[in-house]
Amino acid sequence: MARRLNWLFCLMFGLLLACPANLLAQQAEVQSQQEKQTQDQKAKDKQKDKDDQKADEKPDEAAEGDKPAKAEEGEEKESTKFLRIVRDDSGTPIAMETAVVRYKGKAGKRDGLTVDLIGAVHVGDSSYYNQLNALFTKYDALLYELVAPEGTVITKDTPRGTSPISALQQGIKNVLELDFQLDEIDYTADNFVHADMTPKEFSKSMKDRGEGFFQIFLRAMKQSMMQANSGNAPSDVELLMALFSKDRALKMKRLMSAQFEDLEGAMNLFNGPDGSTLITERNKKALAVLDREIKDGKTNLGIFYGAGHMPDFEERLDKMGFERGEVVWVKAWTMEDPKAMKKADSKDEDDDQ
Repeated sequence: MARRLNWLFCLMFGLLLACPANLLAQQAEVQSQQEKQTQDQKAKDKQKDKDDQKADEKPDEAAEGDKPAKAEEGEEKESTKFLRIVRDDSGTPIAMETAVVRYKGKAGKRDGLTVDLIGAVHVGDSSYYNQLNALFTKYDALLYELVAPEGTVITKDTPRGTSPISALQQGIKNVLELDFQLDEIDYTADNFVHADMTPKEFSKSMKDRGEGFFQIFLRAMKQSMMQANSGNAPSDVELLMALFSKDRALKMKRLMSAQFEDLEGAMNLFNGPDGSTLITERNKKALAVLDREIKDGKTNLGIFYGAGHMPDFEERLDKMGFERGEVVWVKAWTMEDPKAMKKADSKDEDDDQ
């Protein structure tokens, strides 16, 4: 059967790992349209002048942290896993975990500094967010993602975004019977630091790059076809059976988790060959805030972003003078069958008698 539902499935995956938890995309696009007529010609003229100037100059060395570090010729860097699926002896997924990876300042350059990359999924078990809230209290500064105006403070009463992406994230939460990140994380903590674009910056970056949300949908369709051809994607029948199952949430989580194991491959949905606003440009903004906080005297910092951002963050931190240290795993989704767990508990009680 043709896998016509897989493009939506792949898009759902990206929404949980790369899109900001409350992307104010509608507001950003409205601002872009209002400014478009008066700014387009000016931007084209300015870009033409830049292109002419660059043609006569040699490219300068990239600014620190501005481009991902590249391995030396012949050297292969071991990639870090920021998300993993735990399986039982039969190969059935029973948990999805995200990583907290520590990076220490290299001797002579970043002595005494530590930066933790805390990968997140935007919907998860309540216990997952409780663990993260406890972890966050240990940092001098915890940098977080949220495309929102500067000075925005998120509370339980803060209205949630009305963009299509925000609505889809809420829908995924309900289907999977999980909790939403913005409802569970305490963003009012004193050490929380906004480290993301404003809607205006986000809109301008997308316009400058010639990006749009329609392209994301096209990439989702392309990715789904690639996965279908490789045999790694669930079939339409499997998806429909899961959606109408009595154990819908459990079966959908297990189907989705299989796609999560290829984190970098799936992030191609959102990242083009030259990066993207959604990943690349927002990461640059976060690291600029990181530099600011370090200059202010902070030495123990965390970056709390979607897990899909982390491979790019890691490469940039390497160039900035940090090296990878220990990894701690936090359970985001529990996918054990409650019935099987209950039977196992009953058997243990019988054995004890």
